[in-house]
Amino acid sequence: MIRIKIARNRDGFITGFTAEGHAGYAECGSDIVCAAVSVTAYTAVGALENLAGLKGIYTEKDGYMSCNIPEEMPEEVKQTVKIIMETTVISFKQIEYSYGSYVRVFDKEV
Repeated sequence: MIRIKIARNRDGFITGFTAEGHAGYAECGSDIVCAAVSVTAYTAVGALENLAGLKGIYTEKDGYMSCNIPEEMPEEVKQTVKIIMETTVISFKQIEYSYGSYVRVFDKEV
């Protein structure tokens, strides 16, 4: 199972996410659930780098990705980050909705 943890601050701003595990829906290399989660996670960090200018904010290895948003940033960057991250959470939750036996999303305040 893939577990996705979304971290939010008191204001509801997403401060990062962690995705770990393997779905087990199909064989490695043919698993559409793993592929969907991976595409969503890599699109998020790519957008954060290319559209918001945030570099070096994620780590990844086999079956694991962690993305941490810096606390301080200009307001216009923060608005871009908010849109990217909220869209990312919607995507993760849509995958969970369709494949809940293989993906769980935990969205919480930290």
